[in-house]
Amino acid sequence: MSDPIAQLRATLAEAINAAGGDASAIDRVALDPPKDLKFGDLATNAALVSAGSSGLPPRDFAAALGKELEVKLGDSLTSWDVAGPGFLNLTLGDAWYLKAAEAVVQTGGQFGSRGSREVEKIIVEFVSANPTGPLTAAGGRHAAYGDSLARILEFHGNSVAREYYINDAGAQIQRLGLSIIARANGTEVPEDGYSGDYVIELASQIPGAGDGDPAEVAQAGIKILVAGIASTLERYGVAFDHWFSEATLHGPDGSSQVTKTCDALQRGGHAFSEDGALWLRTTAFGDDKDRVLVRSDGEPTYFAADIAYHADKLSRGERLIDVWGADHHGYVARMSAAIAALGEDPDRLEMVIMQFVNLVEGGTRSQMSKRRGDFVTLDDLLDEIGVDAARWFMLQRSHDTTVDLDLDLARDSSAENPVYYVQYAHARAFSVIAKAGVGVPAIPSPAAELHESEKQLIRRLVSWPAEVAEAAARRAPHRICAYALVLAQEFTAFYRDCRIIGAPDAERDFRLVLAAAAQTQIAAALALLGVSAPDEL
Repeated sequence: MSDPIAQLRATLAEAINAAGGDASAIDRVALDPPKDLKFGDLATNAALVSAGSSGLPPRDFAAALGKELEVKLGDSLTSWDVAGPGFLNLTLGDAWYLKAAEAVVQTGGQFGSRGSREVEKIIVEFVSANPTGPLTAAGGRHAAYGDSLARILEFHGNSVAREYYINDAGAQIQRLGLSIIARANGTEVPEDGYSGDYVIELASQIPGAGDGDPAEVAQAGIKILVAGIASTLERYGVAFDHWFSEATLHGPDGSSQVTKTCDALQRGGHAFSEDGALWLRTTAFGDDKDRVLVRSDGEPTYFAADIAYHADKLSRGERLIDVWGADHHGYVARMSAAIAALGEDPDRLEMVIMQFVNLVEGGTRSQMSKRRGDFVTLDDLLDEIGVDAARWFMLQRSHDTTVDLDLDLARDSSAENPVYYVQYAHARAFSVIAKAGVGVPAIPSPAAELHESEKQLIRRLVSWPAEVAEAAARRAPHRICAYALVLAQEFTAFYRDCRIIGAPDAERDFRLVLAAAAQTQIAAALALLGVSAPDEL
């Protein structure tokens, strides 16, 4: 029974068919704990969904289902009752809980993995911060989200590549070069340049920067900055499979990927010339206006390069996930249109729009701007609160909501700090197993009836595969944070209510097994978040 809930669902499908119903819609059937557990351990709307072909009213069909489940589940089902228009409430027996606990323990850290029905080759592109300065704390949210999403998708059974797109071409690079030259000569940077102290440091690291060519100086600066970004991300637990340079898309006319992509769009009848510029007719695919690909001066736009980049990615991955900043909302429609103009399915590209991060200390928010130079770097943040707290607080809210990262709370070593609370639960489980001094035994059958806290812990443990599946499908790492926190709370309640050290041997051994299962699953959840699971705090 690798997934106890999935097995129950399969048994329910068998019961539906045996009772004369239609189990073809079993995936739409709910099988969840009721809001009030006094009604049972699980409730299902199976009779309401599947009774049609039986010819029975839903309440009668629910009763027929209950009788079929009695036979099929045996002592795993204690009782059932029909409620409302045809809901079926199920009270599970200790026998089911024991088998469920055994399934979790036997599968270990891989419980809930490889659940994807449609395994895909996915490229997740994230961070991709302009290489014109150090990685900011705000970039840390993109990094945590993209990396955690990749971990979840991999755990769920997909093949995932992590990619960073280096924006090392265009006007911003020219401005960086001019800013470095100005600092090397002790003069003010251009009005639209980069004024942070890091530019002074860059100037000191590039020999002859004061007399250099702006483009060459900029590329030297980018090389240093990208190395620094990679080092920061490595510290943060983020590693990329591919660093893709935008500059490689450009080249002599006729040979660059940007030119080839624009030519292909023209051949397809989707690009047209007007006022000396080349345009993409994105309005034909739902955009609000057409977009320029090549300006009248012959310079390709950033959009043209981005289309060429996505054409390259589409040749390498079945599904693309782009993690973008909040300022890219207006880019979604035009990029979808461009994919369609390339003759590809726009649904192959998903664009996740991240919201902002505010660092809060003493009730005061800090605003960050790389160009003004008054930003907080990700390294600064990690020095303040550490990797684990930074990743947790960046991930605990949905990507489409603003994060107010409370630095005081993130530094706190108490139960008020959620990441500390979860890690402490993991360490507590490790500690009680060590103190028992008997290891983790093969799962026994306790002599007494299971305590409600034991049952609740098992219910939470077996919900993990469904939670991973939801987090993967919804691109929602914050669900893993929520699960880990609730699991830690329910393990703490179990630890409080169910004595382990000094309990009768059978009860002690069973509870040790539950403690080990909780420890393993907390560690698995934290691993998907890129957060450590220490054995002691």
